[in-house]
Amino acid sequence: MELLAKTSRTLTIKINDSNPYFSKEEFNIYLNNSFYKKEHRNVFTIYNLNPNTNYQIKVNDHLSSFTTDNESVLINVRDFFAIGDGVNDDTVKIQAAISCAPKKATVFIPKGCYLVSSLFLKSDITLYIDKDAKILAKTNRKEFPIFPGIIGKYNFGIWEGSEVNNFASILNCIDIENTAIVGEGEIDCQAKNSDWYINHRQMNIAYRGHAIFSNRSKNITVIGLYIHDTQSWAIHPYFSKNCNFYNLHIKNDPNMPTTDGIDPDCCQNIKIEGCIFDVGDDCIAIKSGTYELAKKYKTPCSDIYIANNLMKQGHGGVVFGSESSGGIKNITVEGCYFLNTDRGLRIKTRRGRGNLISIDNINFSNIIMDGVKTPFVINMYYNMGPKGGHDEYVWTTKKLPVDELTPKIGHMHFRNMKCFDVSYAAGVFLGLPESKIEKVVLENIEFTYDKNAEAGYPVMIEHNFQLKRCGLYCFNVESIETKNVRFNGVLTEEIINKKSEE
Repeated sequence: MELLAKTSRTLTIKINDSNPYFSKEEFNIYLNNSFYKKEHRNVFTIYNLNPNTNYQIKVNDHLSSFTTDNESVLINVRDFFAIGDGVNDDTVKIQAAISCAPKKATVFIPKGCYLVSSLFLKSDITLYIDKDAKILAKTNRKEFPIFPGIIGKYNFGIWEGSEVNNFASILNCIDIENTAIVGEGEIDCQAKNSDWYINHRQMNIAYRGHAIFSNRSKNITVIGLYIHDTQSWAIHPYFSKNCNFYNLHIKNDPNMPTTDGIDPDCCQNIKIEGCIFDVGDDCIAIKSGTYELAKKYKTPCSDIYIANNLMKQGHGGVVFGSESSGGIKNITVEGCYFLNTDRGLRIKTRRGRGNLISIDNINFSNIIMDGVKTPFVINMYYNMGPKGGHDEYVWTTKKLPVDELTPKIGHMHFRNMKCFDVSYAAGVFLGLPESKIEKVVLENIEFTYDKNAEAGYPVMIEHNFQLKRCGLYCFNVESIETKNVRFNGVLTEEIINKKSEE
């Protein structure tokens, strides 16, 4: 057993099991020699503990001892006269409880439905949302505060890599540290009951917020919550460090637009473990800003660890970009289960994103993909989003001069994986003639194709093409290496390697 995180009232533990996401057999958890619950996930959390108390945790024959953190005081928001009926506005009352909380306090939200707009957390506290407690977002956007893009040298508002006005989120962590948001409760953003999805790419007063937003913060931990129907990306850590996300369940309607799960943006040292993503869009999207933002701050997204997660019903499981101009590096994804996502790994960039830092040192291992149409996609011609994605400059396969706007993709290593019911292709790697994908290594991977597969579009490019049960389709890839890679039921050559005409 490994202790991932502790607060004054929770312990989050990982079982070192070789199976992705969950153990083959259910196991019993004992707390101080008493049965606590059955579990099958490799990462689990024990709730409602007492502060500064030692607990013995037994799983199967493994016994470990952990001590919860100290707590200065437990503050119940009902003591600040929060009503919790889902009708009356509880924003100011809960905010008062948070603002009054001393260091190491726990602000406790008990059973009930609490209607709010935006809440702002502070350093050195824990917000505990209990089981059967719901944070219910208001539906009128005019009742939410707005983050201005820039005041002086400080950036507050951000939208798709640009410093612009956007609405504050439900829970906001701005310039704080050592803060936890935990519990078995729920954050219902009510986006479907509002107008957040109407003309979603256009600014309406300001751009959309999130369920949880972190800006210039560090040591932020979020555990256990059920988050759904979010205005846009559910959780957006931005210019933040040492942030942990454990045992979350994030769900969005698959028909709703741009509703990613967790999108680290210009962040360092991020851990995402034991989470369920069912968002209809990208489950995890790693970003580092547009070229203008990257040139200004020169901050990559780096050192991110993603493990033991279940990704399902998304455009992509783990996605890079397309705002990636600041660079993305040192990414490890292991022990995850991808179920019915369109793609597994998805890297999307294009000319104009720049070459300040490349996308490099990406490692995937011990992963199962089931029903993933195209397990691996690297696309340097991505055409969606603002700022010229449909221009010839982006889509041409003619060799253009290399300049500061030319993106770079370095080394990728994928190993020890099984991919079942592949439909379109095992992988599609599309590099630029002037900036080829440097190196892709696949080792100990088995692709098994869906016998009933129909042709479809594996990538988003301007002049698209369909594939069906294709092997590895490579275009402008400098080096592709395979070792012990099997293609069961492929209809094409196992490796198709093309280059632009020079």
